[in-house]
Amino acid sequence: MPLARSLSMSSLSGLPLWEEEDLPVENLLLFEVAWEVTNKVGGIYTVIQTKAKITVDEWGENFFMMGPYYEHNIKTQVEKCDPPHPAIKKAMEALNENGCPVYFGRWLIEGSPYVILFDTGAAAWNLDRWKGDLWEHCGIGLPFHDREANDALLFGSMTAWFFKELTDQLGDSPNVLAHFHEWQAGVGLILCRSRKIPIATIFTTHATLLGRYLCAGNVDFYNNLDKFNIDQEAGERQIYHRYCLERAAAHCAHVFTTVSQITAVEAKHMLHRKPDVVTPNGLNIKKFSAMHEFQNLHSTNKRRIQEFIRGHFYGHLDFNLQKTLFFFIAGRYEFSNKGADIFLESLARLNYLLRVHKSDVTVVVFFIMPAKTNNYNIETLKGQAVRKQLWDTAHTVKEKFGTRLYEALLKGDLPDMNTILERDDFTIMKRAIYATQRQSLPPVTTHNMLDDSTDPILANIRRIGLFNARADRVKIVFHPEFLSSASPLLPMDYEEFVRGCHLGVFPSYYEPWGYTPGECTVMGIPSVTTNLSGFGCFMEEHVSDPTAYGIYIVDRRHRTADESCNQLTQFMFGFCQQSRRQRIIQRNRTERLSDLLDWRYLGRFYMHARSMALSRAFPDKFWMEPLSPPQTEGFRYPRPGSVPPSPSASVHSTPHHSDEDEPYDEDEEAERDRQNIKAPFSLGPTNE
Repeated sequence: MPLARSLSMSSLSGLPLWEEEDLPVENLLLFEVAWEVTNKVGGIYTVIQTKAKITVDEWGENFFMMGPYYEHNIKTQVEKCDPPHPAIKKAMEALNENGCPVYFGRWLIEGSPYVILFDTGAAAWNLDRWKGDLWEHCGIGLPFHDREANDALLFGSMTAWFFKELTDQLGDSPNVLAHFHEWQAGVGLILCRSRKIPIATIFTTHATLLGRYLCAGNVDFYNNLDKFNIDQEAGERQIYHRYCLERAAAHCAHVFTTVSQITAVEAKHMLHRKPDVVTPNGLNIKKFSAMHEFQNLHSTNKRRIQEFIRGHFYGHLDFNLQKTLFFFIAGRYEFSNKGADIFLESLARLNYLLRVHKSDVTVVVFFIMPAKTNNYNIETLKGQAVRKQLWDTAHTVKEKFGTRLYEALLKGDLPDMNTILERDDFTIMKRAIYATQRQSLPPVTTHNMLDDSTDPILANIRRIGLFNARADRVKIVFHPEFLSSASPLLPMDYEEFVRGCHLGVFPSYYEPWGYTPGECTVMGIPSVTTNLSGFGCFMEEHVSDPTAYGIYIVDRRHRTADESCNQLTQFMFGFCQQSRRQRIIQRNRTERLSDLLDWRYLGRFYMHARSMALSRAFPDKFWMEPLSPPQTEGFRYPRPGSVPPSPSASVHSTPHHSDEDEPYDEDEEAERDRQNIKAPFSLGPTNE
């Protein structure tokens, strides 16, 4: 589903969107191969799914996606149909006749792309033979116990077999271009190249295998990239065979790409090939027709979060909800990789600063990270029940009060406020008040954790002592489950929840791209990222002053952990000092960056990679001009000319700036942004 944004910040004139493909697409067939096609198992699913529409718009009936067959997915997501191209139909028949089922249909997402799905389970009887082929032709052996690698081999072997049958049917025209994502799909690329199947190939790594493993082990990864013994490290982690598949795919591909500059540096050292093109991840952005609708959505969803807070903190609701800010972190539960470690430490320091400066601002921080639980926390469920009971009581008394007031006014009498409420009404209200009393502190987690004593987030909450006490200005709510509108606790979808928050905090140590801050940006919500995430590097490169646009970038590459903690604390403390008007101005600026993340703009990098692959695979048919060095200096959002949205870090004890001191004209700011965007990105090679 596309994320919506405001039409008021229409496509900026300096941002050329998706242009016509220079390739003769009518004489080409494009295949995109990924384990995540119709299979929602990670962030790559978002890349594949959101990019589909813009690719279908360009390639039409000549674009196909390929993935694994899972019956539960195809029943709910795929509409079966016949292949439009006779050569594809014959290639599928060849596999089906040999006991390897292949299915064809339309994926029911925006753009409705064609999908070809391979049933790896039904083809598993070929596993030993195909393992032998891989060893004989590529010198890579797979252990019997690694099911994921075995599934990747089955998928890759069927993919390569399909491409062999297809190219035999097609002959010299049309030519085939295949784009493989990640090592699971890369097996098919390796086999295609080893068998000299005449197709152009692209391989994209969204994160190197070894990089993810090393960072999960708290290794000083980026400062030691050139010092690792790659083979030894992979062997010690028992992923050497997977690493060999990934590295072979990177080297066999005609064009090797990755999703960010920071991952390009990583890939150069881990896979020993410098990426040819960086293909940043985008989003399929739908625009609102109303000018400030995203601001209205923020207010609406913020009120829903406030209702949850009223229940969760019943009996301790001695802080002003109108002066309460909602921060959140979300994603896979990778404690160090996602930066939850320095986030918690920074929250302890933020709590100290807010208390020392006697701030009337309260910060409620949500951790949305799925972990092992056995049910909802009883105290949390009770809180929502108490809130609902209070609401029902207040509503009942209000109805009685209104009826009596109405009757008195009809008679022409001014009601006696001392008698308009009866004794029973006061009794009901007193009972409701007594029901809100609690002896314990509000829980820091909404669920019963299976590993409560060893859970990293809970262990660090105990260490820093943030237990939602009355004196604390920072409160914590750990929600170890994905958000759902069907939840009895917080009945909101993720997008609704994000829109209701004030700041997303993602201080990741290892984040090849990072969709979470990108989604915040599209929804007009400021966010914290780092210069070790692909998104942070992208914004640093193309926005003159990211902070002024609500993108706070923590330096985790050139600073110590303690210095990064202090910087994150200062960012959050400065955000807490903003007035409501300053936050509104900043959200307007943040939302204007959406065009940078639109697939209609970022799709040009994929177009470039395709042209390069075809020119290398079929040099007699396709030719490409040599590239000039990249030029990004002429394409940077300027710092806005109005008053900066955040107070200076050097004036922590000063009061809020007056709203009247902030001249702001949204149309003037938008026009200034448009005028300062001079040239599109260069599509040159990646930086060193």
